[in-house]
Amino acid sequence: MSFLELFRIEFLKVKRSKIVPLIFIAPLLVVASGVANLHSYFTPDYTNAWAAMFIQSALVYAYYLLPFSMIVVCVMLAGRETGNNGILKMLALPVDRYTLSIAKFCVLLFYLFMEMVVFLGVFIIAGLIATKSTGITEILPMMYLLKWSVGLFLTMLPSVAAMWTITVLFSKPLLSIGLNLLLVIPSILVANTPLWIAYPYCYSGYLVSCSLHDFTTGNDSAAFQLFPFLPCAVLIFILVFAVAVTRFGKKEMR
Repeated sequence: MSFLELFRIEFLKVKRSKIVPLIFIAPLLVVASGVANLHSYFTPDYTNAWAAMFIQSALVYAYYLLPFSMIVVCVMLAGRETGNNGILKMLALPVDRYTLSIAKFCVLLFYLFMEMVVFLGVFIIAGLIATKSTGITEILPMMYLLKWSVGLFLTMLPSVAAMWTITVLFSKPLLSIGLNLLLVIPSILVANTPLWIAYPYCYSGYLVSCSLHDFTTGNDSAAFQLFPFLPCAVLIFILVFAVAVTRFGKKEMR
């Protein structure tokens, strides 16, 4: 069975689950609250309204709501196999468990991508309503929004890999959720220390914090530096992803 066939099967397994409604909840909550908080301060001559709304919305979203939603998605994906001994049925087929694990992770990344698309779409709609209602004529900075949205997606990859690894290692949903939440909660504190570079759970939040710094100082991408972040993030991603792939289904094969 090819990888594409496995990916299609894994996607069909969760196609009718509650994951799709779930990925709408966090963007709707954070965008509605973020734009509403700033809306009352807008005047027709307000400048950089889009950047202010984006940072206000993305700050809490990147640190907490996006990771929280991905934790739930991880558990829901894993639950499709642990329920009714589904993993044993899959492993009984002529399917490589490493390939199966990679296919599941790719489905997880697909939902991460979809949530980012939802976030961007909801934000643009809410932002257009806010600017029109206050008479702001500032042009929609699509490239700015795309740049930071893609940055959020990419910086979430090591974190999502770590979440998936914990979900694979600890088959009990409450345990995996608890451990992941325990790692997400202090992320905003770690982001303000030199240890942030080795803590993937704070990467996306740190990126937004850097955009806030750039916004307040008037610089352009001065706070967030790719080096040494990129090598460290890639290494962490490879390590935790390798653990997830090698450990997936190993307990059930004993």
